[in-house]
Amino acid sequence: MSTCEDSDVRADLKRSVMTRVPPLLNDLYQFSMAYAYWRADRHREPAVFELFFRDNPFGGGFSLFAGLNDCLVFLKNFAFSDQDVEYLRSVLPANTDPDFFLYLKELDCSSVSVCAVPEGSVVFARVPLLEVSGPLAVVQLLETSLLCLVNYASLVCSNAARFRLAAGPQRRLIEMGLRRAQGPDGGLTASRYTFVGGFDLTSNALAGRLYGIPVVGTMAHSYVTSFSSLAEVWPKTLTPVGGGGGIDFISLVKGRLSSVCQLLGSKADLIREGELAAFMSFAIAYPHNFLPVIDSYSVSCSGLVCFCAVALALCELKYQPLGVRLDSGDLCRQSLEVRRVFKECSKQFSVPQFESLIIVGTNSISEKSLAELNKKDNEIDVIGVGTHLVTCTRQPSLGCVYKLIEVRGRPRMKLSEDPEKSTLPGRKSVYRLLDTDGHPQMDLICLSEEPVPTTGVSLNYIPLVSETSLQSITPAQVTSLRLDVFTCGQIMYPISSASESREQAQISLQMLLPRHKKLQEPHNYTVGVSERLNSLVSDIRRGNSKDNKFLLSN
Repeated sequence: MSTCEDSDVRADLKRSVMTRVPPLLNDLYQFSMAYAYWRADRHREPAVFELFFRDNPFGGGFSLFAGLNDCLVFLKNFAFSDQDVEYLRSVLPANTDPDFFLYLKELDCSSVSVCAVPEGSVVFARVPLLEVSGPLAVVQLLETSLLCLVNYASLVCSNAARFRLAAGPQRRLIEMGLRRAQGPDGGLTASRYTFVGGFDLTSNALAGRLYGIPVVGTMAHSYVTSFSSLAEVWPKTLTPVGGGGGIDFISLVKGRLSSVCQLLGSKADLIREGELAAFMSFAIAYPHNFLPVIDSYSVSCSGLVCFCAVALALCELKYQPLGVRLDSGDLCRQSLEVRRVFKECSKQFSVPQFESLIIVGTNSISEKSLAELNKKDNEIDVIGVGTHLVTCTRQPSLGCVYKLIEVRGRPRMKLSEDPEKSTLPGRKSVYRLLDTDGHPQMDLICLSEEPVPTTGVSLNYIPLVSETSLQSITPAQVTSLRLDVFTCGQIMYPISSASESREQAQISLQMLLPRHKKLQEPHNYTVGVSERLNSLVSDIRRGNSKDNKFLLSN
């Protein structure tokens, strides 16, 4: 890609983010709290929040972190317009100090810093994905937008990774859920992050333009059913690949149709003339991209026969048809029948191109049905998935939260009657401990001032799932899980393309042990806290924090 093209793409990405997530896309109570901080002269106090989720999605053993790129673009361009401020003036209480709105007009993220897990990384429940530090009022105002950018992106990316695991590494996957998504932004986000999660292609043209994702698509049933007779085919000729005069394509196809019917024992009176006309018309328009849907009426009686006749005619003119799409019924059984017919035609008519025709399956595919499909004999090369992928029907939300962990250098912890909703106080470092082959063994959460774990040296930790049993581990390798990605208003982490994020995600998944990637009943991956962090939690719970007897809950 040229420098000019790259600049255009980045400009498109910026416009996309700022159009979808302007600073005013926020919960009103964030502005109410910001005003209260400002009114108490606390708005400049240094504060730290962290973003994490409490449970791995879909009953699985992992998640993929996504949405970081959009977060960085959002932070870099965070500013309220005059129109934004005037609207806030109209909805906040009338006694709001007018000077607060002057403060909002000057607000930006020049004093904000973020450390984060790299985009596309495998992550686990309770591990802080983002740490956001800066003036208290500003980092409070960022909460809703950052959650909005990370929650769905990570969820649908993780869902895509599970579909990829269910499909296996060889079968190609098409994301085609735009029409089923929760609105335009849901559709665009899904196309981007399902590609990162392991899908190969999308039907979404805008996603192709913005993110460089390969785009595919041929025809719907409506195209087939719009035809009723061969008289509607126009133009009626097709020029061979080698050039020359146009060939009467209708006559050529009719001749091949007779041969196919004789070979397969098909009944001519069951063939739909409109379906044949639709296939002819499309083949004339796109002779290099002929891949029709063949189940508008009957696959065996009409659709498959018509396809073979048109495909044979294309081959005779030196074009290469691509294949067929099946969208209803027993996809496995039908794919076996289709492949058998392709092989018979290849042998009977000496057309080797029929050996490489692909079969695409689309029919409300879910993770479960995809896993079941893999257990049966079938000849499906490509799977198209829509509704169950982009809407994440098994789990509608990842449940990321954004919690205060420090103010004025003092640790803060949310206490709750529900222990799972308690938070871990203080600024932290997060390390991934690896075995000798580079496979993740556990994630360790420490206080930021603690020394980095040493390779080959035993260390103690407390698993978060039990919080009581002291364990020990000797890491073969240690890596810091988070990077400084945004410092004092400047992006420090390269904005990755969708392809680069996809590569990171696939490498990260490959290193994860199979027992943690099982779709059903995976082994729990260990996330633990250091002894010092565990002691701080215990002190605060007992009300014995050195900092304060009164605990600030967020």
